[in-house]
Amino acid sequence: MRVSMIVLSMFFCVNSFGADWAQWRGDGRKGVSSETGLLKKWPASGPNLLWTADDVGEGNSSMSIADGMIYITGNKDKVEYLTALDLKGNIKWQKPYGKAWKKSYSPARTTATIDNGNAYVINGMGVMSCFDIKDGNKKWIVDVSTKYDGQYGSWGIAESPLIVDDKVICTPGGKKATMVALDKMTGEVVWASKPVIVKSDDPDKPDKQDKPAYCSPIAIDRGGMKVIISVLAKHIIGVNAVNGDILWTYDCDAYQKKVKGINTNTPLYHDGGIYVTSGYDMGSIKLNLATDGKSVQKAWVSTDLDVHHGGVVLLDGYIYGSNWHSNKMGNWLCVDWKTGKTKYDTEWHNKGQIISAEGMLYCYDEDKKGGNFGLAKASPKGFNVISEFTAIS
Repeated sequence: MRVSMIVLSMFFCVNSFGADWAQWRGDGRKGVSSETGLLKKWPASGPNLLWTADDVGEGNSSMSIADGMIYITGNKDKVEYLTALDLKGNIKWQKPYGKAWKKSYSPARTTATIDNGNAYVINGMGVMSCFDIKDGNKKWIVDVSTKYDGQYGSWGIAESPLIVDDKVICTPGGKKATMVALDKMTGEVVWASKPVIVKSDDPDKPDKQDKPAYCSPIAIDRGGMKVIISVLAKHIIGVNAVNGDILWTYDCDAYQKKVKGINTNTPLYHDGGIYVTSGYDMGSIKLNLATDGKSVQKAWVSTDLDVHHGGVVLLDGYIYGSNWHSNKMGNWLCVDWKTGKTKYDTEWHNKGQIISAEGMLYCYDEDKKGGNFGLAKASPKGFNVISEFTAIS
C-alpha cells in the first residue's frame, strides 16, 4: 500500500527520467522499458533518495510517465484521485475521479493511461474518466458498469484503460456487454461486445454471463486484424478491436487446476503466442493464435510459473517472473517460451513484481516490512541478484 511516492536515483535511469512509461506496464504492456544508460550495479547501500511526495493517497497502482510528468492514482477519504507531478516531485494538480471501492482492498488500483494530451482512469466502481493533462480539467466521465449492468468480483474493478486507435477500452463484464469501447475524445460508445456465457453444469440452473477478473487487456496485430486479448473470471478472450465481435474464447477449466476467477495478470503476447498466468496454483498456459487471429490452440501448460499479481517479462525467448506458493510466499522462475520448460526455480526473499530494461530484471518483493528491490541479469542459467536494497517503508 502506497501513502507516499519515493523516487530513487539509478532505479529507472542514471540522472533523469527518459523514455516514457505512459500506461500500465509500459509500451505494449510488456513490462520492458526502452530506457538506456542504466547502471548494471547499484551502490551497496542502494540508490540515493532523490525526493518523496506525500499526499498522493493510498494505492496499489503504479505510476505513468509522459512528456516530463508523472501521473499516479490514490485513495483519500474514500475518493480516488489522479495526481500529476513534475520530475522533481512537485504536485501540479490533483483531481478526484470517483468513489473508491468500498469493500476489501479499497486503495486505488488503476494506472493512468496517457495519450494525446489526455489521461484515462477507471475507479473501483467501473467509472471511466478522461482528464486534460495540462490542467487536470475533466473532459468526460462515463459510468460504464452501471450503463451495462456490470458485475464485480470481491475486489471491485481493477483495470487500467487500453487505448486502441481512436478508442479507449474497458471490461464491465455485465449482463449487456463483456467489453466496451468508448470514443477516446468524447466518451461516446463506439461498440459493446456481447456477453461471454458461462455454461451451467446444473440443468436446473441457468447459464450466466462471465464476470470481469482483475486484468488489464492488451491489443495486438494478427493477420491484418487488431485483436484485444484479456482474461475474464472464467475465460481468456479475443475481441475484434474494430467492432467488438468476440473472435474466440478459451475456457480456463481446460488448464487451471481449480478455477477461482482471480485472474490479475495482463496477458503476454509474442510472435503468435499468448501467455496467461493467474497464481493460486492454477497453472499457466501458452496459446497459439491462428494467423488470421480468429482462433487459438493450446501450446503448453506450466504448473511451475503461476504468477499471483506481479507480472512477467519476456526476454530473448524466456519468460521471467515469480510464482505463488501462498499469498505470502513464492520463488523466482525462468521458463522457456517455446517449450514451457522451467529453467530455474530460485528463492529470493518473496514473490513480487518484475519489469525489465537493457536486459536487466528489476524485482520488487512483497515484504510488508519494507520490501526488497533486486537487480539481476536476465539469463536462463540462473537468478543471480547483482544488487539489492530494502525499500523505505
